[in-house]
Amino acid sequence: MSSSPPFVLGVIPARWGSTRFPGKPLHLIAGKPLVQHVWERCQECHRLDQITVATDDDRIQAAVEAFGGHATMTRSDHPSGTDRVAEVAESFPQATHIINIQGDEPLISPVLIDSLAQTLIDDPTLPMVTAANPVASKDPILDDPNVVKVTIDCGMRALYFSRSRIPHLRSTSSFLLCYRHKGIYGFRRDFLFDFVAWEPSSLEQAEGLEQLRALENGATIRVVLTDDESPGIDTPEQAAILHNSLSQ
Repeated sequence: MSSSPPFVLGVIPARWGSTRFPGKPLHLIAGKPLVQHVWERCQECHRLDQITVATDDDRIQAAVEAFGGHATMTRSDHPSGTDRVAEVAESFPQATHIINIQGDEPLISPVLIDSLAQTLIDDPTLPMVTAANPVASKDPILDDPNVVKVTIDCGMRALYFSRSRIPHLRSTSSFLLCYRHKGIYGFRRDFLFDFVAWEPSSLEQAEGLEQLRALENGATIRVVLTDDESPGIDTPEQAAILHNSLSQ
């Protein structure tokens, strides 16, 4: 752990090659590239000392610089967004904490980003933090394998993440608050480099969820609850819906 004054780096991974939506970061929504919407939300944060867009594409770098943003070029062969974030962190040795902000969430809450950063700063022993939305146990969204769920202990530490409904309810009349995972992460600098040095774990590979690598290696992930339900943009159809909403 570093004894340096806290310096929080916000990283927005943005790659061109998406199977379902190639060129997504530069897709125009209400006259602005998608990545610019995310950048502008991050500009409203109070706990980010530096913000950069992590990309492997010259077109994205040029677009970010054109709207006045900062971009950091990375290799193109990273297996995950976290690996890309770790490469960027190497270029910012002053960064004690790093927030990985999804580049496809144009309505992400600046308050949530600040909350994750502050949670890391307040507890020097905490290696990793993420967020979740409380969801009623009877909400059918919990049966969608594209929606990641998380279970939490009494200390707001993650117990497990899954694409399946967790926990299982033995009684259909049971009411239990469940949690939908929100894919934003914060890392203490030293832990971020430990994380990407570990081999992908068995549960991570089974579920397709890289955060399970941290749990399988015994790390604590603190979960911050939020009412921010801002949607991610995964398809051109979702981008069109948001474009129409913002253009009204």
